[in-house]
Amino acid sequence: MSPRRYSSPLREAEAARTRARIVSAAGVRFARDGYAATTMKAIAEEAGVSVQSVHLAGSKSALLIAAFELSFAGDEGEHSLSERPQMADIMARESVDDVLAGWLDYVAAANARTAGLSRAMVTAGEVDETAAAAVADLNRRRRRDMRLAAGWAVSRRLLAEQAAEQAADEISFVIGPEAYDFFVVQAGWSQRRYRAWLEVAMRGLMGRWAEALS
Repeated sequence: MSPRRYSSPLREAEAARTRARIVSAAGVRFARDGYAATTMKAIAEEAGVSVQSVHLAGSKSALLIAAFELSFAGDEGEHSLSERPQMADIMARESVDDVLAGWLDYVAAANARTAGLSRAMVTAGEVDETAAAAVADLNRRRRRDMRLAAGWAVSRRLLAEQAAEQAADEISFVIGPEAYDFFVVQAGWSQRRYRAWLEVAMRGLMGRWAEALS
């Protein structure tokens, strides 16, 4: 007879809190110090836990991706951004203008939160094969979300179905972390100016889509 597995809700809750603390601490260190300079020991010190606990929480590359997911979307996991409650509420709004405003507010704030982590992921992909694979997977999921955004535009009759694939590329370019890094980090734009640019850029795309439909 195999031994019974012991499960304790209190123990599981404590483990979840410890993991959340570790992932949050990893995000702080990766964003501040970069990928190469951040060690598992440094993450442990930031989280106030043992190095062993950090290793049990995941590899260095896995912690980077988890930290990015937590900072960008509020939780970890491979499920689509559209499945997150906040984004689902935004996308369910009746007015196209209300959806666009809520979506761009969300994206602008998320890019601000994850700017340092986005830069760390670029470095990670260059120096660590495992991290490169994890970052590539995250980019595939981001691409999937952009296809869903384009699909939403098709469903609202803002975009022709045959143009959805290109539209997904265009949306990804406009709202991506690379544009945020260029305008805010390198060019010194304010968050407010960046958010205004996002709307102008997206409305420009939508105007072109509308012309193609007519």
